[in-house]
Amino acid sequence: MNPYYGRHFVTTEWDRRMPLYLTSVGWTDYQSSIDRQNGFHDYHWLHTIEGSGHFTVNGSTVKLSPNEGLLLKPGVPHSYRPDENGWSTWFLTFDGALAGSIFTALDMPHAQLLRWEADCPLASIHEEYAEKCRYSFDFAGVSGSQEVYTFLSQLKQFGQAGSRPSLSQGRERLTPVYLLIEQAYGDPNLGLDRLAGALHISPQHLNTLFRKSWGVSPYQYLLQFRIQKSKELLIQNRARGVKEIAAAVGFRDYSHFVHTFHKLANMTPQQFRQQYS
Repeated sequence: MNPYYGRHFVTTEWDRRMPLYLTSVGWTDYQSSIDRQNGFHDYHWLHTIEGSGHFTVNGSTVKLSPNEGLLLKPGVPHSYRPDENGWSTWFLTFDGALAGSIFTALDMPHAQLLRWEADCPLASIHEEYAEKCRYSFDFAGVSGSQEVYTFLSQLKQFGQAGSRPSLSQGRERLTPVYLLIEQAYGDPNLGLDRLAGALHISPQHLNTLFRKSWGVSPYQYLLQFRIQKSKELLIQNRARGVKEIAAAVGFRDYSHFVHTFHKLANMTPQQFRQQYS
């Protein structure tokens, strides 16, 4: 059975309201030369499965060998071509109402060569998606949004930029903090001192670790987590008051909750609930 595939998805207005949505995914046996002077209209990922090719962006050309790839923002001019021995590639394109914010929050490297070890999930992701395409996996709506976020999380966790260590180094050390946030995000007294205490380090050191791993402070991470939890509650229990939900996710002050929600979601909690009604 031919393992190669290419799926391009028609997105609905509802899809485009999702934080992330998938627009295409594919495994190409013989990658041809591509020249996009105006860039691609979505976020675009390409990596090498077998063989090699050369990718040109921002005036620089890099060679993409197996387990190496690049992630581009929309509208960035670029080109790529296969080497003489052929080039098998995997691509994924996406966009979303919060794609830019998520891209920034995860501190994703843009137009930089990323590589990963041969035993990590990224090395076999083309086979994983081959199975999903074969069995008509639903890539629309929430399912597609989760697929894109999972991919970006794996890229953040296992990707190595240039000669730097894995982008996720330091994240495992922060696991006790993640667990504490998951357990106690509804406690308005949860603060930097308590989070740092989970690792027995100073608040200043914790701040440094978070900024290296996520590009944000621990407090910003906690706020993002609380807002994400509030979104889940807004959708899951429509009879529950917004003020009650604000308190449930750890906000003492309702106006602070509304301000933070609008800043991160570009809409009020009421608008978010109505949008997904």
